[in-house]
Amino acid sequence: MAGLLETARRAAAAGAAVLAARDGARLGQETKSSGSDWVTEFDVAAEKAVRGVLAVERPNDIVTGEEEGTARVAEPSGFRWSIDPLDGTTNFIRDIVYYATSVAVADASGRWLAGVVHAPALRREYWAVRGRGAYRSDEGGAPRSLDGPAPGRDAAGSALLATGFSYDPAIRAEQAHYLPSLMDGFGDMRRLGSAALDLCLVADGTHDAYGERGLNEHDFAAGALVAEEAGCWVRRPQLTSPLDGGPSDYERLSAWTCAGGIEFSGRFPVE
Repeated sequence: MAGLLETARRAAAAGAAVLAARDGARLGQETKSSGSDWVTEFDVAAEKAVRGVLAVERPNDIVTGEEEGTARVAEPSGFRWSIDPLDGTTNFIRDIVYYATSVAVADASGRWLAGVVHAPALRREYWAVRGRGAYRSDEGGAPRSLDGPAPGRDAAGSALLATGFSYDPAIRAEQAHYLPSLMDGFGDMRRLGSAALDLCLVADGTHDAYGERGLNEHDFAAGALVAEEAGCWVRRPQLTSPLDGGPSDYERLSAWTCAGGIEFSGRFPVE
């Protein structure tokens, strides 16, 4: 699996390099599903950069990306990649530095094997390989292993919850409905605008837990593996047809993607 990780890191770095060239004068943004669901020229260019690396290094793998959908191949290898070229597009447009390129790969059974979240404006990279731990590197420095949130913050009333809100008003209303009960046992909450990075911040102990209903696969694929390999409790939508693309809308909308210390495992809705 080391080869998969190295490919994932190169692919994520290629996407992040596109984002690092951000030019506020030529974002080329337009809306997708709602007036707050944006795509920019950089989303599209970053995905092409990621796909370019994968096409060279893994030509027989299936690739699913946020902007271009799923690209199938004539003789599939049994692996599928999930790409979010720019997680945190609104932040990117507003020049808020919390955004990243996310790249992950799963096998034919739907097990996530390797994942990378590369945040160019933060000069930070997170990565994980199944069974081999999770790591963070800052500004190209020496990597450090991650072991999740510090225990005991819930008892002290200082635990920090991260969450996000859907572009869909109906789903957003339901998320808001759950907030008071979710906040039970947490001292405060953050909504920072990138699920991939939120999950990684659980892995490095900045957040104590994260939960959001209705995430797309590309939002959680790499970050959830990083959190899991850091020893966190993780729940995410399961893939009924792993090589056919991400979860169906039903699977996605009926599940919460959650991560945190084990003491928070019962805090999130099961549905």
